Amino acid sequence: MAKMPAPRLRDIPEDKLTAPQRALREAILAGPRKMPQIRGPFAVWLHAPDFGELAQRLGAHCRYKTGLEPRLSEFAILVTAQLWRAQFEWFAHAPIAAKSGIKPKTISDLRAGRAPKSAPKDERAIYDFVKELYKTRRVSTRTYARVQTLLGDAATVELVGLLGYYAMVAMTLNVFCVPLPPEEKAAFRE
Repeated sequence: MAKMPAPRLRDIPEDKLTAPQRALREAILAGPRKMPQIRGPFAVWLHAPDFGELAQRLGAHCRYKTGLEPRLSEFAILVTAQLWRAQFEWFAHAPIAAKSGIKPKTISDLRAGRAPKSAPKDERAIYDFVKELYKTRRVSTRTYARVQTLLGDAATVELVGLLGYYAMVAMTLNVFCVPLPPEEKAAFRE
């Protein structure tokens, strides 16, 4: 894989954080993500702490408080990460997806940009929904009905919100060239 471009923003040293940046940092570290340090999109959002506070709260809701079971939520995040070729998003969520029950073959297929044909029926329905939404900016009645029957109204709304949130995360990671940890290899060609 090609080398990732250099980061466009520097990490802000802890002793240089403003009061709003410090409050955002503490909210992220104390939240449900169990992060030992600030990295990924959160390091970018420290540069705009008012926005970062709203974004991280929405993200916590999307990950931990929707009607989507974690396996389907993580599956949708991986499909989004692959479509955006968001290196850090993939790095952060592929292990979580595996722990939540997504099969290694499915993860491998998604990473390679292949339809996960051996995935369970519910994952394939989510896959078709996500791919169609990103490709056409709409979903057909048939595709919608498959997911709505599977999830119900509220969780279908939450799925669309989760996709929007993780597209924003992917944009943040890609625009600001957020690096992977030095020991990690990029999942996608740059």
